[in-house]
Amino acid sequence: MKASVKMTSIRLDTKRADDAVKALGARNRSEAVHMALREVVALNKFKELMSKCGGKLKFEAHGK
Repeated sequence: MKASVKMTSIRLDTKRADDAVKALGARNRSEAVHMALREVVALNKFKELMSKCGGKLKFEAHGK
């Protein structure tokens, strides 16, 4: 899936943004914001899946 990237201007808490760069291993603030957005979207999808299917799925261990 090709990402759509558009130049924008937002107000950021620079200390928090710099902390996110370090925590995420990002190269810069922009990359940290993109990584954080992907993580939030993935977490939301996971929560929706768990609400919908939690406790209803069966898994077997590998090799059994």
